[in-house]
Amino acid sequence: MELQKPYYAVIFSSHRTEGDQGYAEMAEEMELLARKQPGFLDIESARDGLGITVSYWESLEAIAEWKANVDHRQAQKNGIKTWYSWYKVRICKVEREYEFNT
Repeated sequence: MELQKPYYAVIFSSHRTEGDQGYAEMAEEMELLARKQPGFLDIESARDGLGITVSYWESLEAIAEWKANVDHRQAQKNGIKTWYSWYKVRICKVEREYEFNT
């Protein structure tokens, strides 16, 4: 993924509670919704005990608008109530990147 720098990364690290309880469906809906959000660039996610989702954005304003999205706010409330035992959000400015690819 080659994005024009600088851009921003929102790193969401979490521990899930037991069971799905609608989580997979909501996660898919949130990704589809985020992709429609102005300023959204891309997303990467992995889960093996600790879950990490990194979304990439053009600006801090775009991130703030996503955080304020009504459907996203409801998903956040559900996350606190039902899906997560712990989470942390980090917002970082990406100024450089490099990769290895065979």
